[in-house]
Amino acid sequence: QVQLVESGGALVQPGGSLRLSCAVSGSIFSINVMGWHRQAPGKQRELVAVITSDDITNYVDSVKGRFTISRDNAKKTVYLQMNSLKPDDTAVYYCNAIQKWGGSSWGQGTQVTVSS
Repeated sequence: QVQLVESGGALVQPGGSLRLSCAVSGSIFSINVMGWHRQAPGKQRELVAVITSDDITNYVDSVKGRFTISRDNAKKTVYLQMNSLKPDDTAVYYCNAIQKWGGSSWGQGTQVTVSS
């Protein structure tokens, strides 16, 4: 089972940018899919972006064109670049890894607040 640690959350003004990082301990090559999810107060957790081991990416419609997920295997880190942030993007962002054998791991989350 891999362990995940997110970082990079902060308070940012609308229109600003942030880059979240998810550091992986264990073999990143054992991971089939990695994703970023978010949960706003009073709402269900939603999948924001995913990246496969073949670098295929997909995004929820509300972030397409604004967010970019990427991975650096040498640094064992997955990133979420968030641009043109909106107040609706305010949430706790979680990193998730689904391993090739089927196991799933979650990080502890990092808070993103978009407010003037």
